[in-house]
Amino acid sequence: MTDVRPAVSADGPVETTALHALFRSEQGGHEQVVLCQDRETGLKAVIAIHSTALGPALGGTRFHAYASEKDPEEAAVLDALNLARGMSYKNALAGLEHGGGKAVIIGDPEQLKSEALLEAYGRFVASLGGRYVTACDVGTYVRDMDVVSRTCRWVTGRSPENGGAGDSSVLTAFGVFQGMRASAKHLWGEPTLRGRKVGIAGVGKVGHHLVGHLLEDGAEVVITDVRAEAVDRVRAAHPEVTAVADTDALIRTEGLDVYAPCALGGALNDETVPVLTAKVVCGAANNQLAHPGVEKDLSDRGVLYAPDYVVNSGGVIQVAEELHGFDFARAKAKAEKIYDTTLSIFERAAADGVPPAVAADRIAEQRMADARRAGRS
Repeated sequence: MTDVRPAVSADGPVETTALHALFRSEQGGHEQVVLCQDRETGLKAVIAIHSTALGPALGGTRFHAYASEKDPEEAAVLDALNLARGMSYKNALAGLEHGGGKAVIIGDPEQLKSEALLEAYGRFVASLGGRYVTACDVGTYVRDMDVVSRTCRWVTGRSPENGGAGDSSVLTAFGVFQGMRASAKHLWGEPTLRGRKVGIAGVGKVGHHLVGHLLEDGAEVVITDVRAEAVDRVRAAHPEVTAVADTDALIRTEGLDVYAPCALGGALNDETVPVLTAKVVCGAANNQLAHPGVEKDLSDRGVLYAPDYVVNSGGVIQVAEELHGFDFARAKAKAEKIYDTTLSIFERAAADGVPPAVAADRIAEQRMADARRAGRS
């Protein structure tokens, strides 16, 4: 492995907008960003550590090709920064003794991924000495974490055969479902989706599990996905599910009660929010709010937004349990508390007169601030 270095080198700042964003207050004051390049395997990666106030940073590894005409590498760094910050807040509200971090491997996993590359990436993670613990994310799977663990001890989301918890999407979906139940209780008075129409954008690792929970609860489900095979898999298992052409058609669906973004981030933006027909947004995707102010736009339109990093924390709860000897029942019991946490956020938002996203941030920031003060005392 070659060229492991800090984002700001001894020779001066790395001249990219993404790295300059590290020091801007709105980015959340990340502690560390490191870059890696391994020429033999084609590995290019970035790890962003947002906070270790509560403990070692924990967050997944995204393997993704960034379609940016200007600079794909810069887009990857910005994504890592945003995702790492989200993990700090997610872990804080999930009650975990972990800070937030995230890694991005840049490139198309279908073309670039190899065991040699993943082993090189493992050495990269290991070089941080435990400040960052990795897991699965978009483009990486349990089998990949098994390979990474050959060269690194700070890995979760491994297979049960290799001492791990297995697929974390199982409890991610379960947690999102608990967030939906809390949203239904807050808005309609009953913690059930029975008789409600729920639209899911993205039925991959998490979304297809979420479909099962909703159908079992008596909901009507509408889906879409950019991959036809993902839609076909769901409809083969659940022919009663309706599929629509794309996300635009989904969010405009007549009678939609809940919209669940379960693909990539930025789903709630200046184009989608004005045409939303649903009264609740609750999904598994990270960083759903495209920019600051979207949370107020949703609130002004009477749309109840369940903060993404709260409701999608079931997966990180699952992989965090792996570090202490995994027990699925114990992990599921912790993920079930997402229902109570989501309700408490809605109550705090109403009391403070702010959108739920702001209330959630305040609670998470208070826990991290308390931990920093305790560490200095």
